[in-house]
Amino acid sequence: MLATRQLGQSGLSVSRLCLGTMNFGEPGRGHQGDWTLPLDEARPIFKAALDHGLFYFDCADVYGLGACETVVGQLLRELAPRETYVLTTKLSAPMGKNPNQGGLSRKHIMEGIDASLKRLGVDYVDQLIIHRHPHGRLGTSHAPVEEAMEALHDVVKAGKALYLGASSMFAWQFVELQMTAERHGWTKFISMQNHYNLIYREEEREMNPYCAGTGIGLTPWSPLARGILTGAYKGSLDAGSTARSKGADRKRTEGLYRGEMDFKIGARVVEVAEKLGHTPAQVAVAWLLSKPEVTAPVVGVSKISQLDQLVAATDIVLDAEDIAYLEELYRPLENLLSFGSS
Repeated sequence: MLATRQLGQSGLSVSRLCLGTMNFGEPGRGHQGDWTLPLDEARPIFKAALDHGLFYFDCADVYGLGACETVVGQLLRELAPRETYVLTTKLSAPMGKNPNQGGLSRKHIMEGIDASLKRLGVDYVDQLIIHRHPHGRLGTSHAPVEEAMEALHDVVKAGKALYLGASSMFAWQFVELQMTAERHGWTKFISMQNHYNLIYREEEREMNPYCAGTGIGLTPWSPLARGILTGAYKGSLDAGSTARSKGADRKRTEGLYRGEMDFKIGARVVEVAEKLGHTPAQVAVAWLLSKPEVTAPVVGVSKISQLDQLVAATDIVLDAEDIAYLEELYRPLENLLSFGSS
């Protein structure tokens, strides 16, 4: 069974892994539609997760343009009592063409949380995460920070979300949000879901130390670098071996991973995995869990066997020599947020 951790400086306990749910919903719907699993194919994965003691689930309104939340909510209501799982959803990404259908204005926050709860079929989410900073998305209105933070606080006070989290932004932006909340007596964030893995480690410069120093739990996304750290690409983005790596999502991967050392680091992950008798995915997750500030990586799976492997990875302890070998080739990269989003 998976161990548990408290999330940040809160009383909320979560499992050591969080199941990311982007790939569950309605096939063909949303930007990930060509590798989406429908309800009946998702059900055994959710059941296996709960059987493993994985009770922390991450969702977002934009995944499948709402279809993901519908499937996730139905499965969790079917498989477990509400008090036994922790459910997170995210908002800010555009849900339609109207300018008020995205961003972090009071209007979209209030309408967005109500729409998410309706799709999920629950009265509250344990954590509402802002998918980016109020000014962090191209093409959406930039709500004043005070407007966004007060509206988020009101969502918590209304009992529609119990805690707040944030995702991918510059450290100074996160500090600004926390200080704004503190100054006004509003609800602060307890977690940061940022982009962090063996081939993208720019978060080690500012965000991770800030979170470690202030008691913010880290729940990194893309711990396997969209398959690069599992060996799915065989040394080149042109050699993808999965539905995700060959589909429309390929452009997203190209935008995120452009470092010259990416596949060389990936090869070291494979090398260490072979030496230790584990899979590359297990080694990549074990490396993340070796960082004390990391609470629960957000992992995505499409098969029960993948889930079984990642659960087993939480028991792997890498020695200092292997960690140093995995980290040795990393070279500084331009922060992806500098391009306007990540």
